[in-house]
Amino acid sequence: MLHSSRLSMLALALLMAAPLANAADPAPSKPAPAPAASPVTAPAAKAPLPLPLDELRTFAEVMDRIKAAYVEPVDDKTLLENAIKGMLSNLDPHSAYLGPEDFAELQESTSGEFGGLGIEVGVEDNFVKVVSPIDDTPASRAGIEAGDLIVKINGQPTRGQTMNEAVDKMRGKVGEKITLTLVRDGGNPFDVTLARAIIQVKSVKAQLLEDGYGYIRVTQFQVKTGEEVGAALAKLRKDNGKKLNGLVLDLRNNPGGVLQAAVEVADHFLTHGLIVYTKGRIANSELRFNADPADASEGVPLVVLINGGSASASEIVAGALQDQKRGVLMGTDSFGKGSVQTVLPLNNDRALKLTTALYFTPNGRSIQAQGIIPDVEVRRAKITREQDPESFKEADLQGHLGNGNGGAERPTGSGVADKKARPQDDDFQLSQALSLLKGLKVTRGN
Repeated sequence: MLHSSRLSMLALALLMAAPLANAADPAPSKPAPAPAASPVTAPAAKAPLPLPLDELRTFAEVMDRIKAAYVEPVDDKTLLENAIKGMLSNLDPHSAYLGPEDFAELQESTSGEFGGLGIEVGVEDNFVKVVSPIDDTPASRAGIEAGDLIVKINGQPTRGQTMNEAVDKMRGKVGEKITLTLVRDGGNPFDVTLARAIIQVKSVKAQLLEDGYGYIRVTQFQVKTGEEVGAALAKLRKDNGKKLNGLVLDLRNNPGGVLQAAVEVADHFLTHGLIVYTKGRIANSELRFNADPADASEGVPLVVLINGGSASASEIVAGALQDQKRGVLMGTDSFGKGSVQTVLPLNNDRALKLTTALYFTPNGRSIQAQGIIPDVEVRRAKITREQDPESFKEADLQGHLGNGNGGAERPTGSGVADKKARPQDDDFQLSQALSLLKGLKVTRGN
């Protein structure tokens, strides 16, 4: 399982699109929900528990020993902040203490624009691991792939570093170059040099794969993603000139985002029933989200693509559509992040990112550390085209009879030169999704 003390975008927005689904605009004056999170308030006041005096004495003694004997002087502020970080980091991989810079990054991230490389990262076996490259960023253009281990940053090993330390090294001024040493699938290390850039995240892309069949890719769940998916459905319908025969919803390598956006996206395809619910210990952490009767998708046959980079909010959408039997899930097992984080501002521009709840699919499944299993497993594969053997068709033969039914004759090679490249031509999983939709069209006869 992939662990991350801060799954965040390089260069880096702490909240927009991390496998901890995001939250909208965190405001300094009140708690703001974080990844796959919903608004959660502070717990109600309870009778204070007795202080663990022995442990506090040990803490004070350790602090005094460090100050007195450590090889270099250490001030009280540094020791106390490190102690707080230790408290949070040892709870679970997604809880963290946010200093002023980290909290500022989190707030800036909600704008959908930030400086960096454009990859989601986590930690596995003390190495920084790529969870997902973001489309149209320096990382994706450089060929960085989900699952790559980042073993060095500008020649410095990452093993043993905290997530914050590694992220800080990968951040920098726009235009500056950085060299990452990667290991892919247990192979030999190789270097990738890329320049930091302003990352403008486009969360939704849509196009017709061919007549009657649409494609919507959601790269992450931002505040307006639900609205953008609705607009994409309307545009596809307009471009097609009539109701679609089928649609592929691509959530591969989507690391998550705003919970409400995930609910809105699922709601575009559902007309009734539960979408997701959350359970936690504090007030307002137990929430239920139900579908609205409106159906922006017009009941179009649906295939949803997922893989190991589909996390958090992506899993909420996939799980809801699977449980409601609204679409066929295809691809490989998802990431498996089923927890909810809430960002709780503190004094002095600091905050806690705290795991406050778990979320569950409509059928009551928790996908935490298990992920969502697709209905049809299709692994990545390279498509290699083979040339058809040279042959002749009836239309090539001199003196052949005409076709009494009308229509153009089709000799060997007809129409091949004019065929334009399509996304499914080089994407095996997408081509399989399209084939399934066509099969459904034939078997259902509509």
